[in-house]
Amino acid sequence: DVSGLVAALGDDSGLARQRAREALVDIGQPAESALRTALTSPHEQVRWEAAKALSEIAAPESASGLVTALEDSEFSVRWIAAEGLVAIGHRSIEPLLEALVTRGDRQWLREGAHHVLKALSKRGSHETLAPVLAALEGMEPELVVPPAAKAALKSMRAWG
Repeated sequence: DVSGLVAALGDDSGLARQRAREALVDIGQPAESALRTALTSPHEQVRWEAAKALSEIAAPESASGLVTALEDSEFSVRWIAAEGLVAIGHRSIEPLLEALVTRGDRQWLREGAHHVLKALSKRGSHETLAPVLAALEGMEPELVVPPAAKAALKSMRAWG
C-alpha cells in the first residue's frame, strides 16, 4: 500500500524509513505521485526520504517535484533533489530552465541548478547550457539567469 509506505517515511526508526523507501522505489512510477506530495511534508525526514526515493526511481515525471525541492529550507533535501535531477538526466533540463525563468532570483534554486546543469553538461554536448552556466557563475545572477534560461529554453524547443 503506497500511502502506508509513504507514511512510514516519517517513522522514528531509520530502518523502518529505509525499508519503506526501498519498497516505494521497487514500486516505481506508481508511487511517484504520492512521493511528489510527500516532498511538501512539514517534516524534513519525510521530504528527504521522498526526494531520495524519487532520485532512485529517476523517472522524468519526477523532475518538476525535484526542481521545487531545490528550494527546500533544508540543505540535505536540496542536495538529494539535485542529485535526483542529475540521475534523471537530460529530461530534467527543461523543467529546471522553466523554474529559472520564473524564479531565477532565488539563491537556493540557482545553486541547485548550477550543480545539476554542470553535471549534465559534463555528460554530453549541451552547448545551450553554457550561457546559463555562465550566468549562474557571473555577476548579479539573480538578474541575468532568467533571460539566459529563457533563451536556452527557446533554443532547445526550436531544435525539438
